[in-house]
Amino acid sequence: MSDAALRALRQQETALNPRGPSWFRVRYLLAFWLFVLSAVAFLDRTNISIAGIQMSREYGLGNQKLGVVFSAFLIGYAIFQVPAGWLAMRWGPRRSLTLGAIWWGVTTACTAALPSTMAYAVAWLLGIRFLLGAGEAIVYPAANQWVAQWVPSRERGFVNGLIFAGVGAGSGLTPPLLSWLIVHHGWRAAFWFSAVLGVAVGIAWWFMARDLPEEHPAVRDEELAESRNVPVGQLRRVQTGTKTEGLPSRRRISGLKLFQRRDLLALMLGYFSFGYIAWIFFSWFFIYMAQARGVNMKTSAMFTMLPLISMTICCLVGGMLSDRIAIRWGLRAGRCGLAAVALAATALFLVLGSQAHNAQTAVIILAAGAGALYLSQSSFWSVSVDLAGRSSGLFSSIVNMGGQIGGAVTASLTPWIAQRAGWTTSFGLAAFFAVGAAVCWLFVHPEQPLQLEPTSGDGV
Repeated sequence: MSDAALRALRQQETALNPRGPSWFRVRYLLAFWLFVLSAVAFLDRTNISIAGIQMSREYGLGNQKLGVVFSAFLIGYAIFQVPAGWLAMRWGPRRSLTLGAIWWGVTTACTAALPSTMAYAVAWLLGIRFLLGAGEAIVYPAANQWVAQWVPSRERGFVNGLIFAGVGAGSGLTPPLLSWLIVHHGWRAAFWFSAVLGVAVGIAWWFMARDLPEEHPAVRDEELAESRNVPVGQLRRVQTGTKTEGLPSRRRISGLKLFQRRDLLALMLGYFSFGYIAWIFFSWFFIYMAQARGVNMKTSAMFTMLPLISMTICCLVGGMLSDRIAIRWGLRAGRCGLAAVALAATALFLVLGSQAHNAQTAVIILAAGAGALYLSQSSFWSVSVDLAGRSSGLFSSIVNMGGQIGGAVTASLTPWIAQRAGWTTSFGLAAFFAVGAAVCWLFVHPEQPLQLEPTSGDGV
């Protein structure tokens, strides 16, 4: 077929397709809403770090007991990662994310409703935080499953960067917004607000999302062809060839093959270190600025925003850089090279920032360290799709389990080290983990993906 005839055929297909204007891409709208879901999820999980001082007084907790409460969330989050990854593949990102958001909204409301005078109140608090972690385990495996099914390979770094920018945005909004609510209405009001918001964004996702672009009424043929990485002229052949070839959405990787790759172990260890460092900022940075640097609650809340804003910006920048470098120099340079350099820079900033003499200098340098850390965030999740394709929901959940174990360790270990050896030592250990994570990326090979196999149709 000549080029002119092919162009005419494409124009005819476009004219016959009534689903929205030609410039509109549904995947960008859904990616933005995943950013919103990510932000609200982190608002729900980090609100306790802002309310921690008031809750400690009411429930009779010290820093180390409060750290155990922080860890309860992360233990539930880590334990349920693999089941969440399986559910994301089985149920699809639409249903699993909706139910997950409602779950974490309800458990956050239970925290607000728990009276301090209740018998074994602290034990109940631990249980509720564990259940919150179990419910939030679905967020990123389901989001990554959506990326695998909707997003062309050339955009995965940016889209994952956008989704995980919600981590910094949600955590960045937490200190000023919830500090205001706590000061004027008490710490329970902050949890009620978080609960309502979580349920609302989950229900909105149900109405706007679909598991596959083929299922969405607003997706045009041009966008579907982009998602499937085929020309528009070949789209009909791919759609009707399921009996002989199988759609990519119906092809999986066996669980045994996932565990045969050393990339998986390297990514788990690297993400363990990533989670250890990140959760110092999520769990303890507010208290570090208040106790170790001697600033008041309002100033501490403002200072706590800076690393989180840095995370948000650098997460987006890291995703875009990852895609650009991958297109020009290959996947290994774009995913692994960028992440290794970013994590090495993180180690340097953590050491310098923890040794700064005044609070303002310390927070600026440490914020740079948080930003450098999040330059690598998109790589961990994009490389999961590069390696595992439509099985990335399960693959990424295993990687993410490593990160949450790291977060659980830092939630309890950081105050213990700070009490005995000082906060500088706590940040020094985090820098050591950053160097280890950079080394882990040397063993990852996204240019060698796992082989897909046809399945009986389980999952989405």
